[in-house]
Amino acid sequence: MRLEIYNFLVNKHPGIKKRYHAMHDDSTGLIRVLSHFYLLWLNFAYYILFMHHLGVDKKTDVYELKNLEIKRTELEKFRAEHPGIDVEHFVKELSKHEVISFDIFDTLIFRPFSEPGDVFFLLGEKLELLDFKGMRMRAEWEARLIRSEAIREKIKKEKKRGVKSNLKVDFEVSLDDIWNRMEVITCLDANAGKTLEEETEMEICFANPFMKAVYDRLIAMGKRIIITSDMYLSEEFLKKLLEKNGYSGYERIFISNKYHKSKSDGRLFDVVRKELGEDTDIIHCGDNLHSDIKMAKEHGLATLHYPNVNANALLFRPFDMSPIIGGAYRGIVNNKIYGSDSDFRPTMEYEYGYVYGGLFVTGYCAYIHNYAKLHGMDKLLFLSRDGDIIKQVYDKMYPSEADRTEYAYWSRKAATILTFDLDRNDYYRRFLYHKVNQEYKISEILASMELEDLSSSVDGFTLANRHVDLIGEEGRKVVLHLEDELTDKNVHVLRVCLDGLAERIRAVYQNRDVAAKTYYKKMLKGCDKALAIDIGWAGSGAIAIRRLCREKWGIPCDVFGMIAGTNTVHNAEPYQTETFLQSGVMNAYLYSQSHNRDLLKKHDPAKDYNIFWELLLGSPTKSFRGFKLNPDGSIGYDFGSYDDNLDGIRDVQAGIRDFADDYMKAFGSPEHGYFQEMYRISGRDAYAPIIVASSHKEKYLKAVESKFELEPNVV
Repeated sequence: MRLEIYNFLVNKHPGIKKRYHAMHDDSTGLIRVLSHFYLLWLNFAYYILFMHHLGVDKKTDVYELKNLEIKRTELEKFRAEHPGIDVEHFVKELSKHEVISFDIFDTLIFRPFSEPGDVFFLLGEKLELLDFKGMRMRAEWEARLIRSEAIREKIKKEKKRGVKSNLKVDFEVSLDDIWNRMEVITCLDANAGKTLEEETEMEICFANPFMKAVYDRLIAMGKRIIITSDMYLSEEFLKKLLEKNGYSGYERIFISNKYHKSKSDGRLFDVVRKELGEDTDIIHCGDNLHSDIKMAKEHGLATLHYPNVNANALLFRPFDMSPIIGGAYRGIVNNKIYGSDSDFRPTMEYEYGYVYGGLFVTGYCAYIHNYAKLHGMDKLLFLSRDGDIIKQVYDKMYPSEADRTEYAYWSRKAATILTFDLDRNDYYRRFLYHKVNQEYKISEILASMELEDLSSSVDGFTLANRHVDLIGEEGRKVVLHLEDELTDKNVHVLRVCLDGLAERIRAVYQNRDVAAKTYYKKMLKGCDKALAIDIGWAGSGAIAIRRLCREKWGIPCDVFGMIAGTNTVHNAEPYQTETFLQSGVMNAYLYSQSHNRDLLKKHDPAKDYNIFWELLLGSPTKSFRGFKLNPDGSIGYDFGSYDDNLDGIRDVQAGIRDFADDYMKAFGSPEHGYFQEMYRISGRDAYAPIIVASSHKEKYLKAVESKFELEPNVV
C-alpha cells in the first residue's frame, strides 16, 4: 500500500518526480521534512488547480522548440542588444584606467564546451571510470566542504582559548586538494589524475578571439594588466596556459586558491587593491555578473561586463543530444557566434551552414571514414553536386586519404538515361509519371528526355486499332500531339509509344553510355570495392552505378551506397531502398526504417525537409546533365546552369568548413588527435540542430529557403 501511494504521488508524472527529487535527495533536517509537504503541494496543484505543466519534464520532450531569428542573424540580434560588444569600445573603456584586470575562463580563455564540467567527460574516457564527471564534481565539492570545516574547527579552538580569530571561512581549494579527495573516493592515483587533468585543460583550452584582440591592443598601448580569477588550477599552470594561448606581458596573477579568498565574496579584490595600492585606479573585466561585476564594484573597482558566450544556449541550441557531443556542439557554436572579433559579420546563409550544417557534415564524414575502413573500400566517390562540400570537409579531416577520394560527376538525369535498359520502370516514373498534370507539354517532356529527334514518331500516335493491356476504350481514343499537356489520360499511351521506339532511344543514348563507362572505368581502375556517397533520399545514384558496373559496363568493382537519410513514411514510395539497406549494399547515417525512426517520421518532404538539407549541401557549380563523347573521342560533360544565390551557397559552404576547422582545432585530428572519440557523432545528434531549426512550423528554415530561388527538379 505504501509503495502504491508513493508511485501515485511521485512516479506518475515525470515533472512532479523530477521536482520532488531535486528538493528531497541528499537533503537533511528541515529541508527533508519540507520536501514531503512540497510533494503534496505539487499533487494538489496538478489535480485541483489544473497546473498540468508541473507534470511535464522538458527533458522528456521528443522535440525542442526554440524561437529562432528569422529576419536577421543570431549575431546581429546579439550585437543589437549589446552594442558595446566591440573591440574598439572595450579598448577605449578599459584604457581609461591605470590597471586593467581580466578574468580567465570564459573571458580570456575558452573551452570547447558549453559547460565547464563537460571537460570531465574527456578525463573519464581516458581513465575508463564510470560516472567520472559526477565523481569529479563530488570530489571538488567535498574538498571545499573539508576546507571550510577545517577552518571552522580552528575558529572554534581559538574561541575556546579566548583568542579573537582573524580567520574567515572559505571554500577555496587547489587541484591537489580535489585529487587527494578523488583518490579517497576512487582509489585513482592523485598525482597521475592531476597531471592528466592539467594536460587535458592545456590541450583543449584556446584564446577567446574577441578578448585576445582587446588584450593585444592594450599591451601595445603599454597598459598595466593583471589577471584575477577564482580557480582551483595552480598559478604556475595558469601562467603556462596563458602563455600557450598568446597572453603575455601582464604584471601579476591573483588566483583564489593561493590567497584563499575569492571574487565571489569580494575578498580577492581586496587583496588586489592592497597589493597594487588602495588609490590605484583599477577596472576589472569578466563574464560573471556577480563575481566579476557586482562584487568588484562593491570592493572599489570599476567594471566592464563581457557577456558569457553560453548565456544564450537555452534560447537557441538543442539540448536533446548526447551529453558529450551536445556540450561540444553548443560550446563551439557559442564560442564562434559570440566570441569572434568585431570584424566577424556572418550572413544568414553562413550561420545556417555553421550552426545547422557543420556538425552534420563533420559527423557524416567521420561515419563515412569508419564505414569505409571497416568494409575495406578502395575508393570513395562523392557524387555531384551534394558531395562537393562533403568531400571538401572529408579531405580536411583525412588528408592522408586524398588518393582514394574522388568527386564523381553524377545526377538523377544521367542515372535515369544510362539505366534505360536496366530499370525501365524508373525511367518512365521519373520522366513521365512524376510530370503528369503539371502543365508540361509532350514536346517539353521529350526534350528533357533528349528525344527531340523522335518527335515525328510521337506526334499523331494512337492506339485506336490496337489492344494493349490495362488501356481501355478511353485510352484508345487518345491521339498524341506534341503541344498537348502530359496528363493522366495520355501518359500511358505515350509510354507505349516510347516502348515501341526502344531501339532508337537506345541509339540516342549510346554515346552517353560509352562516355560514362569510360569515365567510371578509369576512376575505378584497380578497385575491388567503392563507396558512392550522396545526401539521399532513395539512394538511386549509388544503385545505378552499382548495376551499371555489374550488368552493363563490365567494370569489376563492387559499388556500395552511403546516404545521409532515406525516403520516409511521408513518401509515396517509402520502401524503395529497403532491400539494399537490409542487405548492406546501402547504408544511412541520419535515419532509416531500422534506426532513429522518430526522424523517419519527422522528416517530411512535403514540408520541404529534403530541400532544407539539400540547401546545406549546395554547390556553387553548374548542374551536371550527363556525359558525352567529343568529336575526338574524348569524354565530354554536359552542364546546366548555376543555382540561384551563388554567394549564399558559398557562405553556407564556408560556414560548414569553418565549423569542421574549429572542431578539429578543439579536439585534434580524427586520425591522430588526442580526442578521436569526439568524432563518434551519431546521426541523431547530427540531426538535432535541424530539429531546433524546424520549431514553430519551420519558420526559420523557410526564411533561409526564401533566400534561394529554387526550381523543381526536372529529370
